[in-house]
Amino acid sequence: MTAAPATRPTAGPLSGPGALRFGYGTNGFANHRLGDALAVLADLGYVGVALTLDHDHLDPFAPGLARRVAAVSRRLDALGLAVVVETGARYLLDPRHKHAPTLLHDDPARRVEFLRRAVRIGADLGAEAVSFWAGVRPPGVPSGVAADRLVAGCATVCAAAAEAGVPLGFEPEPGMFVEDIAGWWRLREALGAPPGFGITLDIGHCRCLEPMPVPQCVSGVAAHLVNVQIDDMRRGVHEHLEFGTGEIDFPPVLRALADAGYRGLVAVELPRHSHAAPAVAARSLDFLRAAASRGEGR
Repeated sequence: MTAAPATRPTAGPLSGPGALRFGYGTNGFANHRLGDALAVLADLGYVGVALTLDHDHLDPFAPGLARRVAAVSRRLDALGLAVVVETGARYLLDPRHKHAPTLLHDDPARRVEFLRRAVRIGADLGAEAVSFWAGVRPPGVPSGVAADRLVAGCATVCAAAAEAGVPLGFEPEPGMFVEDIAGWWRLREALGAPPGFGITLDIGHCRCLEPMPVPQCVSGVAAHLVNVQIDDMRRGVHEHLEFGTGEIDFPPVLRALADAGYRGLVAVELPRHSHAAPAVAARSLDFLRAAASRGEGR
């Protein structure tokens, strides 16, 4: 994959929540062919996708990768969809162990190679960001060792991303070694605050475990925000819920994103709703547009 990165224009300066750019995660379309999922989302009115590299959605380890990446790039262009690349596939690297290996394992080589490939794919797709996370600390691995491994692995990925010109969004994930915003700040400092090392913020995660209100989470990391995932959630329960079934008041959250000048995708993250993907995606976009409209008046 040596083609020059594509350039997909983003929105102009934001004037309010109504100017936010809504996308949808392909991990919520696991039962669809990727091309079909992209077409459904474009028809619904989404302007972008969060593309999880997985067995059936642009497998980075299957033959003919360059050809397949080029075909997806053409499809995105034809549909007018922006893209971020997500790397949270559950069993892509190990058919028996979820998310294994991570950067924290004794042998993280396959994870490192996966993330390098994700960066190259992101560059060739003109992705706005490539997102990744730490993983769960393996049993028997001391915290200090895990921290050293994570810093070393992230440094390798940062170097690859800097060479490719692709922003990285590191996602704090409940239950993982780096699970909150404070952990992201510590990791960034340990890495020497590289300019391309941003944050992926999942709005649901903020409600799940952060000590401050969700809009305050947004404003606190606004300068480093490169990717946003959005879903509903309840305090203390890491379960991605449809909008309106959790505890989040969304108009102030969308207002905070707009006030922060965030111009990236705000992508719906409902990975366990593939059984009803088109209907859920339609309801989600209606909800977000209505919430953004209400946020305009606050």
